[in-house]
Amino acid sequence: MIDDARVSWRHATISWGGRSWVIEDHGSTNGTYLQGQRIHQVEIGPGSAVNLGNATDGPRLNLAAAGAPAARQQAPQPQAQQVQQAPHAVPQQQAAPQPVQHPAHQAPPQQAQQQWQQPAAQQQMPPQVQQAPHAVPQQPPQASYQKPADVQGAAPVHGDRSPTTFHQLALDRVMRIGRALENELVVSDLQVSRHHAEFHATPDGRFQIRDLGSHNGTYVNGQPIPKGGTAVLGPNDIVGVGHSTFRIVGNQLEEFVDTGAVSFSARHLTVTVDGGKQILKDVTFGVPEKSLIGVIGPSGSGKSTLLKALTGYRPADQGDVLYDNRSLYKQFAELRQRIGLVPQDDILHKELTVQKALRYAAKLRFPGDTATAEREARISEVLRELKLDIHKEKKVTSLSGGQRKRVSVALELLTKPSLIFLDEPTSGLDPGMDRDVMQLLRGLADDGRTVLVVTHSVAELALCDKLLVMAPGGSVAYFGPPDEALNFFGYSTWADVFSAFENYRDYDWAGRWKGSQHYQMYAAEIDAVAAQPVQMPQHAQQAMTRPPKPQGWGSQLWTLIRRYVSVIASDKGFLALMVILPAVLGGVSAVIPATYGLAPPTPPARFNGAAGTIMLILTVGMCFSGAANSVRELIKERVIYERERATGLSRSAYLMSKVIVLGLITAFQGVIICGIGFTPRKMPAEGLIMPPALELCLVVIALGLTSMMVGLVISSLVKTAEKTMPLLVMFAIVQVVFTGVLFQVYDSPGLEQFAWLMPSRWAIGGAATTLDLGHLMAPWDPKNPTDLDPLWEHSAGQWGFDIGVLLLMTAVLGVLVARLLRRHEPEVMRK
Repeated sequence: MIDDARVSWRHATISWGGRSWVIEDHGSTNGTYLQGQRIHQVEIGPGSAVNLGNATDGPRLNLAAAGAPAARQQAPQPQAQQVQQAPHAVPQQQAAPQPVQHPAHQAPPQQAQQQWQQPAAQQQMPPQVQQAPHAVPQQPPQASYQKPADVQGAAPVHGDRSPTTFHQLALDRVMRIGRALENELVVSDLQVSRHHAEFHATPDGRFQIRDLGSHNGTYVNGQPIPKGGTAVLGPNDIVGVGHSTFRIVGNQLEEFVDTGAVSFSARHLTVTVDGGKQILKDVTFGVPEKSLIGVIGPSGSGKSTLLKALTGYRPADQGDVLYDNRSLYKQFAELRQRIGLVPQDDILHKELTVQKALRYAAKLRFPGDTATAEREARISEVLRELKLDIHKEKKVTSLSGGQRKRVSVALELLTKPSLIFLDEPTSGLDPGMDRDVMQLLRGLADDGRTVLVVTHSVAELALCDKLLVMAPGGSVAYFGPPDEALNFFGYSTWADVFSAFENYRDYDWAGRWKGSQHYQMYAAEIDAVAAQPVQMPQHAQQAMTRPPKPQGWGSQLWTLIRRYVSVIASDKGFLALMVILPAVLGGVSAVIPATYGLAPPTPPARFNGAAGTIMLILTVGMCFSGAANSVRELIKERVIYERERATGLSRSAYLMSKVIVLGLITAFQGVIICGIGFTPRKMPAEGLIMPPALELCLVVIALGLTSMMVGLVISSLVKTAEKTMPLLVMFAIVQVVFTGVLFQVYDSPGLEQFAWLMPSRWAIGGAATTLDLGHLMAPWDPKNPTDLDPLWEHSAGQWGFDIGVLLLMTAVLGVLVARLLRRHEPEVMRK
């Protein structure tokens, strides 16, 4: 294992080719080089020099003939595997015992090579080393890449995994950590800021960590320290920076780089909903590192609930999730950066091209000091890895279902997660695409990641390393190799198994599993380690710390505005509708002859009743147009928002980006409506504060903004986009009734007070003050013509008051939308 950012997860292999040794590149991103030339597969021997990742300064492997070769035998293989004796002998340790399989359940050859993840106390122990009696004539060339020796006497941090690197600490100097090359400790991780944190000594000889204003935060034992703050470190404290963790042992700093070789396990997960019903019951299982795990089960078996519990989106009420022997629930703020989640729906804007969608995602997820070239390099690397580089200029909506799922996976791979969860990635795909997606996930696991996929498809389960079958009621019915699952249930097809689940819902499937021989082979050791349930706080979220935001509020807002504008600009249909809708609504008022203006009538006529009708049409049209702009905006992005919120997106920045962009569009539409409605008509000679046409236009625009916020409220309330249109129509019709133009609303107890909640009531009031509509229209009571609507008083103060109420409504509705958005966020992100 070579810790260098230019070296891929699975870079190359050196193997015996029959007559000589051969090095083969496995499609690495930055290439393998021999004598300055990039190679794919070539013979090597003593004297060869291979560079990885760069032809000149990449990690160099110098190959030489062995001086005193020796062979090792790795139990439990029947024949000794003969390898080069390392220059420094490793202390002999006893091999971790492997489970013995019953002959009736012997795994096929490819499955036999998969080793079960041992408990934390045993999982990384090397096999017993034995000296072969005779030297082997042909030995592989010895690579001189050196790894620091282990520090003796220090307890391991993660299981029994050895540190990746050691660094010397001194009391008289500061060790700074960051992405920039001028740091004393350079971390090649885009999750790390250029100057992230620093270690320095205290007067009493201890060490402390100081955050240097990092974007993604510096963590001590999983809890973020304040930006610019410090924390004194004890002997067992763990410092987290990006994908690396550090621990001080004596005067040395141990570094552990998360390369994907991490354990993951669920311990006694139980979820109880209102009424005391358990929808997840005592779920315990351990996931082998760098493996593909399939999760299947009938409807109502708790698969979605389990996924939310495993990712921390909805923590279990009892139990815990351990990531590399660390509590995900209690250290979610740090560990969330190492977990990727691909929901069932696409988590990107389909109107954008693949490359542009990934650019905006990278801009939001990476630290603010990440250079454009760094982001572009990571995007190109992910596109090549998933074979999407040929589709990068295509719109996401033009891709096939399988390709769109690849793009969603690519978005999650930007931050190099060690764990990837997918919810129904093959839903709606044909069998061919189903296979392609599962093969993609198999490749991700082979490249050094642990992948857990919840699926209804059972056609490609053989590609998985382990299979978790959930029974009705949320308990485990089976966990083990997929090719033994049907034999365990005693059926020949999965359809029969699911039918049995349905027909025998009260059967104790979990008890049958725990009493089986398969349980003893594949899960008993994990359960033995987890025999004592992990005690969680009564409310798990109280033990969590909200993660810091990778970008500042202003930076996030600017990125979101640019992305939203790009999405709108890419939707030609919406652009056309944005102009046509207000033009048609404004044109409806032109049906009334132009002779009926908005000015007082020429004597001997006393009243101009058409003025109220014209303003009624214009205001209701603006209500409909403003609400129609926003009524689908939140519901169609709900999945995207939920995922981005978990990665550090600011709720207020997201909402403000919608308000700004939609507000400008609504204002533009208000100008179109007023331009078409007012141009052919005679206007009053003068207004209260400014020209009357401008006063009326400002009132219409204010009404549009308030209606736009009503649309956002509707969009945040509904569960499906189809429910928005009936509510939109209902809103527009209600506005017609309570304007005060069709009948007398004032001096009507109850009705008048309810009308105060209607934006159109205040908009008509603002227009009426400019037009002096109270005297322009015939009075409601001819016997008392001086009894006028108080909201229509012909004064500058009343006009300002009517406008002010509309703006106040807009602000109140904005706060309401922000509160409603909380319902669609992971629990850990809620205040």
